[in-house]
Amino acid sequence: MIRVGLVGFGLAGKVFHAPYVSAVEGLELAAIVERSTRNAEAAYSGIVTYPSLEAMLEDTTLELIVVGTPNATHVPLATEALKAGRHVVVDKPVAATSAELAELIALASVQGKLLIPFHNRRWDSDFQTLSQLIRESTIGNVVSLESAFDRWRPLRPASSWKEMGGYGNGLLLDIGTHVVDQALVLFGPPEAVSAEVLTEREGSKANDSFTIRLHYPGKIMTVGANCLSAFPGPRFCLRGTKGGYLKWGLDPQENLLKANYRAINTPDPEWAKEDPAKWGTLTIDANDGHNTMVTQPVKPVPSDYRSYYAGVRDAILDKAAPPVLATDAIKVARILEWAEESSARKTTIPCNWD
Repeated sequence: MIRVGLVGFGLAGKVFHAPYVSAVEGLELAAIVERSTRNAEAAYSGIVTYPSLEAMLEDTTLELIVVGTPNATHVPLATEALKAGRHVVVDKPVAATSAELAELIALASVQGKLLIPFHNRRWDSDFQTLSQLIRESTIGNVVSLESAFDRWRPLRPASSWKEMGGYGNGLLLDIGTHVVDQALVLFGPPEAVSAEVLTEREGSKANDSFTIRLHYPGKIMTVGANCLSAFPGPRFCLRGTKGGYLKWGLDPQENLLKANYRAINTPDPEWAKEDPAKWGTLTIDANDGHNTMVTQPVKPVPSDYRSYYAGVRDAILDKAAPPVLATDAIKVARILEWAEESSARKTTIPCNWD
């Protein structure tokens, strides 16, 4: 049994980390850092709460530390945990810059410990379904993929640290980390990046809209997110030489967890099952270019964020590679930096991966 300490019991800790750590066999949610409240003790009986990471690290039985705190604290907390000889999971973005992330990776290597980014949206059902269609060449050769998180949030929540100005905040580092990571999983590193990173809402103190174009030989992947979509577009729009795939709406796991803060403890095919009315649709030219188009719904590939933490467990036990590599996160960070540079200079930035 791997004993786990969670730092932070806000949205990330309460919705994404605690439920899945406690629902994966072989992991024990043993301790949580809450600076001024004891909400975790009411939610999870038998755990111990601490006022700080320093106090929690005095429990030498904790092998894994999960950092689920505001972005600006990720690097110092991860550094403290690694120096204390613990494996570390860090919520996205692991760091605000690729340089800081490189320093964390080097520290983890010196300590002989794992640094694992929490890129959980690789385990979204819609992304898993899209990945399968691309692997199977169902729509032929891919020529374009648009991936968007469109939302209607015209008022900036006064209490949301993510939308405050300053180090590590803004939509680009938040949702941008997820959609760029998904792009790299599908197609690998691009040749060039062009982007617009904007602040669209009146009074916003951080970027709240972005469009990034990742240039590949023979195709472009466009990823984006914004807070002023009164009519949200599709989550995925995939085009290929034999047809296309269109998917609306988001994976249901997040809303389920926000409603009850619990994940199931045993595999269940009904967990986070999507309403068939929300399935994506596949349109294929059934007559080899003669405009005989056939459209059909696509049953989603079942997916579960528990798979991420099962992968963390297996990596600590040296049974498998980590579910997300720290070097994957540094590629994402570099693309987001190039996106900001592209937006500021209004030009396409070649990717130098040396």
